[in-house]
Amino acid sequence: MYVSLLFGAYFLDALSCISAIESGSFNSRPLDIRLFHSLNRIGPPVVSPDATKILYTQAHYIQVDDNSETYINVVDLSGEISQITAAKGGETYGNPIWFDNETFGYLHKNKLYRQGLDEKNATVVYSPSIDISSVSYRSGRLVFVASVYPNASLAQTKDLVAVKKRDSALIYDNLWVRHWDEWMSPRKPALFSVELDDWKVVGKETNLLLNLTAFHDPLVRWSLDEHTVDRQGHNAAFIVRTPDEDQSWTTNVGVYTVPINGTGQPRLLSSGIEGISSAPAFSPDGRWLAWLQIKEPAYESGQKRIYVGDLVSGKVAAVAHDWDRSPQSLLWSQNGTSLYAVVADSGNNNIYVVDIESGRRKQLTETGSASAVRLLGKKDLAFVHSNTDTPMDIHRLTSTGERRALTAVNQKALKNVYLGSAQDFIFIGARNDLVHGWLVKPPNFDPSKQYPLACLIHGGPQQCNTHSFGHSQWNPNLYASAGFITVQINFHGSSSYGQNFTDSIQQQWGGYPYDDLIKGLDYLLAEHSFIDGKRMVALGASYGGYMVNWINAQTNRFRALVSHDGMFSVPSFWYSTDELWFPEHDFGGVPYDPDVRPHYEKFNPERYAANFSTPTLFVHGANDFRLTADQSLAPFTLLRRKGIPARLMYFPDENHWTSHPANSIRWYTEVLRWISTFTNTTLPYTLD
Repeated sequence: MYVSLLFGAYFLDALSCISAIESGSFNSRPLDIRLFHSLNRIGPPVVSPDATKILYTQAHYIQVDDNSETYINVVDLSGEISQITAAKGGETYGNPIWFDNETFGYLHKNKLYRQGLDEKNATVVYSPSIDISSVSYRSGRLVFVASVYPNASLAQTKDLVAVKKRDSALIYDNLWVRHWDEWMSPRKPALFSVELDDWKVVGKETNLLLNLTAFHDPLVRWSLDEHTVDRQGHNAAFIVRTPDEDQSWTTNVGVYTVPINGTGQPRLLSSGIEGISSAPAFSPDGRWLAWLQIKEPAYESGQKRIYVGDLVSGKVAAVAHDWDRSPQSLLWSQNGTSLYAVVADSGNNNIYVVDIESGRRKQLTETGSASAVRLLGKKDLAFVHSNTDTPMDIHRLTSTGERRALTAVNQKALKNVYLGSAQDFIFIGARNDLVHGWLVKPPNFDPSKQYPLACLIHGGPQQCNTHSFGHSQWNPNLYASAGFITVQINFHGSSSYGQNFTDSIQQQWGGYPYDDLIKGLDYLLAEHSFIDGKRMVALGASYGGYMVNWINAQTNRFRALVSHDGMFSVPSFWYSTDELWFPEHDFGGVPYDPDVRPHYEKFNPERYAANFSTPTLFVHGANDFRLTADQSLAPFTLLRRKGIPARLMYFPDENHWTSHPANSIRWYTEVLRWISTFTNTTLPYTLD
């Protein structure tokens, strides 16, 4: 029943846009790799106190110098834009804030500057001893994040860093020794505040986390994930992993409040809940705090529900508890009666408004991906928006529902460049459920010809493909511009289609999702004669890389594969990953338990190593601690030993992602060369 409600509108939209997609691409040049990496990237909107102006960062990569520059612009509500800081290669002017309606601040070379909108010169407000980030300003105080040693100030931490050890050993007696791409050290991120008087720092910085349990214990690690400050400048709210030893198999992440003047102790609002808290947001009057809460412990993809806490009485209430969606962020309305929520919704990230008392919801945006929503006056909103064929820009949404872009940061660069729209489709997948996907066609598409197909498989696995324009390795338009029908399918386990659909992947990693992918491709081949079923490739990262390896173990219908930071041995993954709660939840326990071990083996690609026969390009970063490099070295060794074409692209300076622009250019170059070679596809531009 739920699927018909989810997909009905998409089916109609897909039919209505087919002709537009096919007719709008002629005489356009392809989006090539180097143009893609030179595009501007826009930061979140920072609205002035009088809601008449918006600050934002704009960044782009300078390929000839192999560096990037980030500067700050201001745009008014008519769309008039002015650049208000310098643009220098290799330098960043970031973290824009407002001091008042005509004066703004920013971080540059780890100093906080203050500058008038009509002034060219800036003055230094604060020059901290060590790096700081996430700076905000409220009522004469700065609040920011800095990583310090236990019991040490910023200045003392600087001195301790300068002390040279004779040896390089790191000693651990707990099981959170590394996370994402770094080994844990005694330094911990903390929330600080400092007072300003006449735009100068007065006194010393105050560590707002000093009284947090176990803060001083050098063996206990944590991450300070998010924070916000109320408008009055009285309190801060922050998200922190509840300090404890051996945190790698728990998701006990709580929401706290603390006075920013340092006079009180942190107060835990999510007491008794061992799931993940996120997205704290103060009400306009500062009395209430809303946040998102997963109640299920040890599950990072559980249902996120809205909670509102009264900071005076201490009472906490759930809002819209019947909603089968997981919001990603929250923002209070100006009158304090409702919340704006960005929600992953059937492959989009839409904005909803939720009435706090009744829980009633109203959808404000319909397609594409919204993020970084901010109040713009009493009833309007400013936010970042993109779609498959439209890069990110800042938009304004009025109370009457009118939406328009205030910026167009890539309009000039993309003139006459083809960006294909997503053509949605729905098919019957595993469990006889309806499954949603879309395809993007190449430029100058001719339905009488046949094209190779590239299937991009998302990671997570409890994430989803979205109608958005990303700057990573998985933008479908890069593959479409290379001449491929590019397909993305939100298989069972994907978010944005209800919690039941998301949870269905548990102990089904190679089951339902694989069935969905194969059935989806069969559906497309039956529907569209322009797809050449003998020239298909599949590519994926993380869980998508696992699925590529599983495909190699199960079928030979693909001409080539690309596995980025994927998984080859499911049991060994548990022994080496940084977050044990993830496999323990999805596979039902630990692999050394005889009753659980079959769950790890059932969909383990390594068990079917003898079946591997498809040429594969493996990609891995040395600093990937989520899935370590041996997970790519192993299948690469397997294929080479069997005499099957295989290539390894290894980045000594990357983690689970490929972030450096020069590395990303090389990534796309090697990947497109690999899939075009094995599908006998002539690229429309030359690879360097």
